[in-house]
Amino acid sequence: MPNLKSDFPQLTTARCVLRRIRQSDRAALFAGLSHPEVIAYYGISYTSEEATQEQLDWYQAQELTNSGVWWGICLAEQGGDNLIGTCGIYEIDDHNRNADVGYWLLPEYWGTGLMQECLRSILAYGFNVRQLHRIEAEVEHGNMASVRLLQKLDFRWEGRRQQVAWRDDHFVDLNYYALLAPNFQVSPHQT
Repeated sequence: MPNLKSDFPQLTTARCVLRRIRQSDRAALFAGLSHPEVIAYYGISYTSEEATQEQLDWYQAQELTNSGVWWGICLAEQGGDNLIGTCGIYEIDDHNRNADVGYWLLPEYWGTGLMQECLRSILAYGFNVRQLHRIEAEVEHGNMASVRLLQKLDFRWEGRRQQVAWRDDHFVDLNYYALLAPNFQVSPHQT
C-alpha cells in the first residue's frame, strides 16, 4: 500500500464520522457499488469484491496526487468503523479553484438527511480549507433524489449535456449543477 499522508482531513458531523477509506473497507465498498439501487445512477459498479480494488486504488491515487479527497461515511454511534457510503471532492483544479463532488449511500440510509449533513461538511472543507471557488456535480437525467439533495445545498442547475456518458449499453444525459463559494451557507447545526 502506498505511503499516504498522515494528515488526512477526518471530519465529523452531528451523526457521522467522515474518515479515510481503508483497505479493510473493500467488502463494504463492494456491497454499495454492486447494489442495484446505488449503481442505478452512479456510473461505477463492480461484479466482485476483488474488482472493487480498482476503486480503492483510485481513492488512494486521488490523495497521493492531491487531486481529490474521498471520505468513508460511518455512523458516529457505531464508533466510526462501519462504512455506509462515501463522498468526496475530486478533479481538484487548484489553479482555477474548482472541483467535482460525488457521493453514494446504502439505500437503508436514504431519506434520513445523512448525505446532506455529510456534503455540508465536505463542502465547508472544499471552500474554507482548500479555498475552492466552485464545486460542481454531474447528475444522470432522472436521478431526482440527487437533484433534490443538491437543491437543498443551494447548487444551481447549469444545463444538460446530451448523451455524454456511456452506461451499460446506451448513452445517458448528464445534468450539471454548481455551487459557488459566495453562495455556500453553513448550516447552524453543522459541527
